[in-house]
Amino acid sequence: MYQQKNAHKPVLVKEVLQYLQPKPGESYLDVTTGYGGHASAVLDITHNLEDTVLVDRDAEAIGSLEGQFSEGVKIIHSDFLAASKELARQGKRFDMILADLGVSSPQLEESERGFSIQNAGPLDMRMDKRQADSAEALVNRATEAELAQIFSEYGEEPKARQIAHRIVTKRPIRSTDQLADVARSAWPGRSRVHPATRIFQALRIAVNNELGQLEQALPMWLDLLSPGGRIAIISFHSLEDRIVKQFFTEHCDANFGGELQILTKKPVSATKDEIVFNPRARSARLRAAAKIKTQKKGS
Repeated sequence: MYQQKNAHKPVLVKEVLQYLQPKPGESYLDVTTGYGGHASAVLDITHNLEDTVLVDRDAEAIGSLEGQFSEGVKIIHSDFLAASKELARQGKRFDMILADLGVSSPQLEESERGFSIQNAGPLDMRMDKRQADSAEALVNRATEAELAQIFSEYGEEPKARQIAHRIVTKRPIRSTDQLADVARSAWPGRSRVHPATRIFQALRIAVNNELGQLEQALPMWLDLLSPGGRIAIISFHSLEDRIVKQFFTEHCDANFGGELQILTKKPVSATKDEIVFNPRARSARLRAAAKIKTQKKGS
């Protein structure tokens, strides 16, 4: 029904539908819609445009969404934390909420966005280009100690201090290939994973405040979820998955006053078949939960 107009392949679509269990007429909030792959699959079942809200902080993704969902659907150009705050202020509630925390294929493939290690380009990494500070600003302004902490905490990089020191001595660093070369110099010899992978991940997380936004947004998503509603969150690295797991556990029905029933005892991964056709799905992990319906007094 709704044709995705981009080469980006959404991950775990079958699993998302399995745990969100969309039904005709239900409301849906997608806080990281990207190019609309998951949203299209959900709307093919709900057919409820009026009660669907699609959020993304990337202008190019918003342009694509406006072309696909031109009538009825509410599209918000914003980061998911600010959008969630506004929806909560409006008293909105949704039967389904989805957060796909990954970087889209177009972001990775377009060298000018600065996310890719493989393609030389400006050191940007901003999900929202309206944001002031880029990765270049962070790399060239932060102290050696600050960079080392970012690489260690967000990238779990074993050589965080060595790479931070090399960056400081090589500044200014303006491009992705410059930064990748600095990281590679700290890891001589061949490596199965590109030596700059963890550094790029750490900088992207820091530039876009990804973990901070997730921690603040999770309680809001719980409030935005209708009783009996379902939430699914797809993460792509252990730091995100740990935050989601901890939040679900703290609010599960096994605890006194817990509001959530956890639907996934462990994170759900992509099948081998999906990974063959969509290698990006290899690191995707899905966790899902349902909001417990409030019991009536005396029941």
